[in-house]
Amino acid sequence: QVQLVESGGGLVQAGGSLRLSCAASGRTFSSYAMGWFRQAPGKEREFVAGWSGSSTYYTDSVKGRFTISRDNAKNTVYLQMNSLKPEDTGVYYCAARLAYGRSRRVEEYDYWGQGTQVTVSS
Repeated sequence: QVQLVESGGGLVQAGGSLRLSCAASGRTFSSYAMGWFRQAPGKEREFVAGWSGSSTYYTDSVKGRFTISRDNAKNTVYLQMNSLKPEDTGVYYCAARLAYGRSRRVEEYDYWGQGTQVTVSS
């Protein structure tokens, strides 16, 4: 069992930055592939960024603006978000999966955090 707790959300103006953190507890953190998802009001949860093995991958709309990183010593994964846009607004979720390899699919992640709200004003 893995517990995930996100933090770092808030209200920011367009063009600003935020760094989200996801602290993990439970089984060996380094063995999990990690992902960040977001959900805007009235929309489905969507993939934002992922870390599998030693590689990172992103949805097209955040490439060049967002960076996922992890610190296995601290059991924490981060999402650095720069040049934020109003369309980045939503609840951001951290997720973990045991299976090897990349995934952008919600149903392929095993554990989820409770989410943290990000609001970008224009």
